Amino acid sequence: MSLVLLLEQILNGLQFGIMLFLMAAGLTLVFGVMGLINLAHGSLYMVGAFAAAAVAGWTGSFLLALVAALAASAAAGALMEIVVLRRLYARDHLDQVLATFALILIFSEATRWAFGSFPLFLNIPEALSGPVTLPGGMQYPLYRLVLIGIGLAVAAGLFLLISRTRLGIQIRAGESDREMIAALGVDIKRLYTVVFAIGAALAGFAGALVGAIQSVQVGMGEPVLILAFVVIVIGG
Repeated sequence: MSLVLLLEQILNGLQFGIMLFLMAAGLTLVFGVMGLINLAHGSLYMVGAFAAAAVAGWTGSFLLALVAALAASAAAGALMEIVVLRRLYARDHLDQVLATFALILIFSEATRWAFGSFPLFLNIPEALSGPVTLPGGMQYPLYRLVLIGIGLAVAAGLFLLISRTRLGIQIRAGESDREMIAALGVDIKRLYTVVFAIGAALAGFAGALVGAIQSVQVGMGEPVLILAFVVIVIGG
C-alpha cells in the first residue's frame, strides 16, 4: 500500500513540476533574451485560465477552450510588451519590478470587473475523466497523465523551436548579442514581441490545463509565479 502511495505522489509531483516548467520556460525566454524581470507573468497564467473557462462555458468544447487560452494570453502578452514593457528594457530591474507589479493589479481588477469575484470552474473533458489502471494495479486519474504527456510534448517542441528553426537562431543570437543581429537586419522589436507572446502563451496554456483540476479565480497566478522563479533559480 505504501509503494502505491509513493508512486502516486511521484506522478503528482511530476505533473505539478511540468506545469511549473511551462511557467518557468516562458519566464526564462523573456529574462534570457530581453533581460526583463516580469512579475506579471502570473497574470498571463490567470488570463489563460479565465479565457478557457469562459469559452468552455459558452461552447462546451475543451479543445476550443485551450485554443482560446493560447490566443488570449499571447495577445495579452504582446499588447503588454508593446504598450508598457518596451519602454523598460533600458531601465534597471527595480523599475521593471515596480511596473510589472502595477500590471498585476491592473490585470486582477480588470478580470474581476469582467468575470466577477466568484471562482469559475472548468470541467475535465468526459473522454479524459476517470481513473486509468497502471501496471501494478494502481488507479490514477487519466487527465493528470495526459497533462504529463502534453508537458513533455511542449518541452520537445520548445527544444526543436530553439535549436532547429530560424526563429530559434534569432532568439539565441538575441540573447548573446542583440546589437549584432540588429545590425544584420533582424527587427529586434518584432523579435521581442514574438518571444514575449510565446512566453505568455505558455503561461496561459498552463493556466488552462490546471484550471480543470483547480478553481479559476482572481489572483491564482501569483503563488505559481513565486514557484516558477524558484524553478528558474534552481535550474539555472
